[in-house]
Amino acid sequence: MITRTHLERLTQALDAQAGVVLLGPRQVGKTTLAQDIAEARDAVYLDMERTADRQILEEPV
Repeated sequence: MITRTHLERLTQALDAQAGVVLLGPRQVGKTTLAQDIAEARDAVYLDMERTADRQILEEPV
C-alpha cells in the first residue's frame, strides 16, 4: 500500500473536530484513505454522491 503522507495530519484533525473534507483530483486515493481511516476509528463514512448517504444527513438520528 502507498504510504499516505497526510494520514497523521488527518488523524490529528479528526481528534480535534467532528469531520474533515478530502478534496483533490480524481483517482488519487481519497476514497480509499477515507475508508481506511473510518475502519480504524469509531467513524461513519458518508459519500455525498450517494443519495442514501445524503438522506442520512437530512434526517439525523
